[in-house]
Amino acid sequence: MFRRLQRTRQLRRAKPGDGRELSRLRWWQILTRTQFALPSSTAAGRPELYVVDVHHLASDLEGGKLAEGTRHPKIALYRDGRRTHIADSPVAFEVPGGVIEAAVGDYGLTRMHLVPEDGGEATTLVPHPRSLEGRRARFGRRHPAASRLIGLLAIVILLIGVVLMLPQAAELITSIPPVADRIGTFTSPISLPGWLNISLLIAGVLAATERALTLRNHWLIDAETTWTSFV
Repeated sequence: MFRRLQRTRQLRRAKPGDGRELSRLRWWQILTRTQFALPSSTAAGRPELYVVDVHHLASDLEGGKLAEGTRHPKIALYRDGRRTHIADSPVAFEVPGGVIEAAVGDYGLTRMHLVPEDGGEATTLVPHPRSLEGRRARFGRRHPAASRLIGLLAIVILLIGVVLMLPQAAELITSIPPVADRIGTFTSPISLPGWLNISLLIAGVLAATERALTLRNHWLIDAETTWTSFV
């Protein structure tokens, strides 16, 4: 039930596009823009090519700025090179054979999948070869062992960050007078020097970015950089 309501809300986010042509992904946009394609499939009743275009700075979309009250980039859907819909993240686009679900987090994409209408397993759209996600996917195909090691290292870094940052975050929160008056104060048994906190933050950002490039996301594992921003 909750999933159905969430899907309905995300589908409503998609607004009609203006039919403009999809512009090429340029090399200098590697940090600000990405694209994913849903290839045409006669078997799925989808003869058209669909492309999801994400501008991390929302440039060239609706005046180059985010809609009021939003904090994530604009996402546009193109069919055979023409813009059909535009929306804020997270969003769902109806296409023949299913629904494209797209979402963006603080460090990149958290979802870019086709969910079949028959309830089958969701599949990831194909990243543009010149995008960061495309380059990371190509590295994974060419060096699978190294790719798995990097992915595992990212998880370890984020989990270590969660374990070390949670007590410090609790101490910081309970030092706020209204909170302290209600539940008391908490003294963290872990006290890290400033240079180590900064190092953990940098490592956490890199690890979170690595997971975003491979569209992996977990509410606990990927929360580390949120905790470190408080301490």
